[in-house]
Amino acid sequence: MPTQKMTHDIVVAGASAGGVEALMELVAALPAGLPVSLFVVLHIPSNSPSMLAQILGRVGNLSVTTAADGEPIERGHIYVASPDFHLLLTRETIRVTHGPRENRHRPAIDPLFRTAALAFGPRVVGIVLSGMLNDGTAGLIAIKQRGGVTIAQEPATATFASMPLSACAKVDIDWCLPPEEIAKKIIHLSHVRVSTPEGAFPVSEEMEMETKIAGLDPTILEQDRRPGVLTGYTCPECKGPLWAIQDGEFLRFRCRVGHAFTAEAMAEGQVENAENALWSALNTIEESPQLYEQLAAQAKQRGQGRLSQELACKAEAFHERAHEIRELLAPIQSLGTIGDEENPSGIPELPYPDTPEQRAEGEVAGG
Repeated sequence: MPTQKMTHDIVVAGASAGGVEALMELVAALPAGLPVSLFVVLHIPSNSPSMLAQILGRVGNLSVTTAADGEPIERGHIYVASPDFHLLLTRETIRVTHGPRENRHRPAIDPLFRTAALAFGPRVVGIVLSGMLNDGTAGLIAIKQRGGVTIAQEPATATFASMPLSACAKVDIDWCLPPEEIAKKIIHLSHVRVSTPEGAFPVSEEMEMETKIAGLDPTILEQDRRPGVLTGYTCPECKGPLWAIQDGEFLRFRCRVGHAFTAEAMAEGQVENAENALWSALNTIEESPQLYEQLAAQAKQRGQGRLSQELACKAEAFHERAHEIRELLAPIQSLGTIGDEENPSGIPELPYPDTPEQRAEGEVAGG
């Protein structure tokens, strides 16, 4: 059977909250001239500039740039995702697209991992670092399905351990290591040649469809068919129908226009939508008693006592409804997945970003 000889020269890494430090430690331990191409996604707010490329370039020995659409892939180089754009790979070039959000992020980790797995199969090394929830787990599953190598940061060394813990729980992880040891493993794997029989790790139809969705391929977006099984749930982003995709024990969802969620990310989105709806209702209800109180006062001045009393009763009823909604909001706000009494949201309170490192850390969107 024909074989292809190759090395593990395509490295993809994803991080979120607490990931800047892990990336700096990993990149600092990589030597100049390393024969790999490293692609990095860090969850970044869409309206914030990113300084991650400058920071990693300063601490490491490899050249680092923000990825540009259509540029060729070079060894010995690190490519960083731009804010509000997915970083994707093809066999020939890098793609930078404004595709649908995945796990409520753009850039997201899973699209990078999935496209790398599709394009390069066993050559890929996938790495999940510090972060909340579980972006990256589905991408590692795809890398594993295509014969690639999977690595997670040792959870005890992660500022936020949720992403590495999810990867270790749902994927047959090859290694679980601290960042400096991950760098050593990358160096070793870059010189290990792998021989893979042709067709040993076939591309699933679902993987190919999801890759096209992230790349805004019109041939898939114009079709009615979607990966997975149609459910009765609605997308937290666009309210469209959701299809369920089962990767072994790992459940996730994707909507008609392409928004994708793990089950946990979808639950977070539903909680946020419910909270926003309640706040909107509260705002409307709190405006109503003010109007009724003014009308009641005017009726009283005109000597319309009964009408004034009726209007005052309506104002009081709206006050009671507002109180009920405030009581509903309290438990919803306590449903965060990570946090404590001093910081219920689980999002670190950062000082004013006086240094490049602090400014980059401030890019992390809490997950």
